[in-house]
Amino acid sequence: MSAGEINTDEATLKRREAAMRELQEARDNHTKQEGITKGRRGLVIVNTGNGKGKTTAALGLMMRAHGRGLKTLLFQFLKHENAKFGEHRTLDALGLPYEGLGDGFTWRSRDLENSAEMAAHGWALAKQAIEAGEYDLIVLDEFTYPLTYGWVSWAEVEATLRARNPLMHVVITGRGALPELIELADTVSEIQPIKHAYSAGIGAQVGVEY
Repeated sequence: MSAGEINTDEATLKRREAAMRELQEARDNHTKQEGITKGRRGLVIVNTGNGKGKTTAALGLMMRAHGRGLKTLLFQFLKHENAKFGEHRTLDALGLPYEGLGDGFTWRSRDLENSAEMAAHGWALAKQAIEAGEYDLIVLDEFTYPLTYGWVSWAEVEATLRARNPLMHVVITGRGALPELIELADTVSEIQPIKHAYSAGIGAQVGVEY
């Protein structure tokens, strides 16, 4: 079989033919959207929904930013300060700062009042970092939970985000993002599950879930 020659099943060939027609049409009809502003500006990015991958996407964004020379910082509102999951080992290797602010997942908490206090303290640290304006991208991982539980004031968060350095990106992850947060954000991705290995009785995997 020569280079570029396709040797596959009939269903794939039909799928390819249909796709090539659609791609050709899309290419021929493509026009650049007008009114797009150029140059850097800070974004509020929200990854929410019940599916897997919200934190993973935020960490990937951190890697991209780091690769472009941007200064990044990660605050994790559920994972504790001594956690050493896969992402922490990578961040350590890259020399990227992060802080664990929680006491684990809330459904395992033995003292919810303490969990609430830790979240409030964590927000105070994150707020200080945002106001200082020394970072280009700050991730507030699993931060939707302190907001929806009323552990952190949305009014204060909103004011802080609006007053931040206009070049700073802030990424917020977690399920059940407040409608007010979604309204404020520039980019919102809702990740919904179609299948998950856990439903088939397959437990969390090293390097995939942690």
